[in-house]
Formats: sequence, C-alpha cells, structure tokens
Amino acid sequence: MITHRLRLLYPALLARPGFTLAARRLTTQTTAFNTVTDAIKADHRELERYYDNIVAAEPEDVDTKVRWQNMLVWELARHSVGEELVLYPAFEDYLTRAIADKDRSAHLDLKHKLKTLQSLYPSSKEFTPTLDSLIASLRYHIAEEETHDLPALEDKLAIREGLSRSLARSFERTKWLVPTRAHPSAPDRPPWETVVAFLNAPIDRVRDVFLRFPAGDTPAAEKGVKGEGQGVEDFGRG
Repeated sequence: MITHRLRLLYPALLARPGFTLAARRLTTQTTAFNTVTDAIKADHRELERYYDNIVAAEPEDVDTKVRWQNMLVWELARHSVGEELVLYPAFEDYLTRAIADKDRSAHLDLKHKLKTLQSLYPSSKEFTPTLDSLIASLRYHIAEEETHDLPALEDKLAIREGLSRSLARSFERTKWLVPTRAHPSAPDRPPWETVVAFLNAPIDRVRDVFLRFPAGDTPAAEKGVKGEGQGVEDFGRG
C-alpha cells in the first residue's frame, strides 16, 4: 500500500533503483512488533546502545567512534521522522494535538543537535559536549514518551484488536523511506514533511554509501557492503 501510494506521488523518485529496492524490501526487512510501543522502545534501546559504544571506545580509537557516530545519526534521523509521520498523527487522533506538538518541539531540538553532531570529528573538542547534550535531551524525551505518551496511546488503541500492531508496522516501514540525516529546517508534520522527506531520502542514502558503519549493522547490510566507507569527517558536513 505504501509503495503504491508513493508511485502515484513520486514516479520519478521511485524509478531510481535504490529507492525501488528499499520499497521492495518493506515486507521482508521490518520486525514484527506486537504494539507500536514495542517498536518505539526497541529503537530507543538501540539509540542508547549506539551512544554507549561511542563512549566505550578508547579515545585513540577514532575509527570505532566514527562508525558508531554514523550509526547513531542514521538511526535517530530515521526514528524521528518515522515518529512524526506515523506516531504523532496518532497522538493527534487518539490523544491531543498538544501532546503531539510537545513531542515535535522536542524533536526540533534533537534535530538541531544531531545536525551539529553529524558534522563533527570525534577528535573535535566540541564533539563530546555536543554528544552529551544530544543524549541528555534524547533521554528526557524518551522518558516522556515511555512514561506518559505511549501508555496513554495504547489505552486508546485497545478499542480495536490489532490497531497498535498495524501502527507499529507502518512505523517500521516508513523508516525505510525517510532521510538518514538530520534536516531541522524541514517541515515536521504531514503532508509537507512527507513530501520533503521523500525528496531528501535518496540524497541521504547516496551519502550513506560513503560512510563507515559498524560491521554487520543495518546500514552496511542495506547497502550490501562491509561498512568500510568513509567517516563523517570525510564526506560532507552540515
């Protein structure tokens, strides 16, 4: 259904081999979560793991830090847009617009910090303070979502069996079609966020080809390479 709608809206984009491949993989590379809360929490735990791996790397092991930095940027960018396109409209439909707007505001702060982080060398004196500031904001946002917003949403979604599972599936599929870098100046709600996201995504995925990622993690598997590309400092900034 998602692929069909995109073909109606963006035939030129979807004619590109990489974009079409991503669309074909939607039904085979998404994890089956029972609830949207499970899907969101799984992302949260992964983001925390990526941060821990950056911090755990030896100071002189810049290569390892770069790989996990790229992984953190890649996943947080996708997660943020996925929430804005799928989860926050559900907040508006089943809870209140104020809750959705609060989380969109938190995302804007995260995107600005992520945009700064994605342009920094791990050896830069600004790297650690920027990373720590990003994670502090992210942890606060995670606590808000997991403690208040998601439980309230699940209570509403319980009115129909399978509704939360369907939302989780939409969230996971959407993440394969959205940008993989932070774009804080882009719209943060449908329909314009959808349009801009699908325009930015192919450009970001070209960038991904030139970045180094931890061996065996998602971007390298998606690209079909061993994660031996360049680091954030080697291919573009901003």
